[in-house]
Amino acid sequence: MLRQISLGTLGSVVGGVLTIVGIAAYAAHNATLNLAGFFYGIPLLLGGLALKANELTPVPFSQPTTPQVLTLQKKQATITQNKLRKDITRYCYGQEAHLDEALQRLGLSKTDEERPVITGLRETEVNGNYALTLEFDSPHVPLDVWQQKQEKMTSYFGPGVEVQMTQPDSDRVELTLITIPKES
Repeated sequence: MLRQISLGTLGSVVGGVLTIVGIAAYAAHNATLNLAGFFYGIPLLLGGLALKANELTPVPFSQPTTPQVLTLQKKQATITQNKLRKDITRYCYGQEAHLDEALQRLGLSKTDEERPVITGLRETEVNGNYALTLEFDSPHVPLDVWQQKQEKMTSYFGPGVEVQMTQPDSDRVELTLITIPKES
């Protein structure tokens, strides 16, 4: 639940309220409330505004996850798939974009302007296996460049996943991480 709360907004609102209470207490000659309002309110307000200025919002799901896929997720999802899903669906601070470091390590982001931007994700079933699809807006990196990095992606996101890429339209690339069933 805390992943879905913007700390920047929370700090700004609480800090703003405390600062206003401090100002009102100052006008009413209430020294104790005045000090509490100023000493806690202003730093919280400034901290909240600083976080808000450096906030990266969660990536939305492009379609709801069905109960069958949730069952597959609980049984089959790899540690990497779970970590990826949780990381990009929460508020982040101090990053320029979701997965910016991963894209740079994979050689898909030479500059900030060329970096593909993740716009959505979805969880599906592919041949009875759990699949996590990351949807990228990728106008500067064509599908063939993504495909050249497939082996590197498989080792980066693995073990236990197969990486597939598709291009639904000219500026979009979908990266699907499909769980490979374990041999019994």
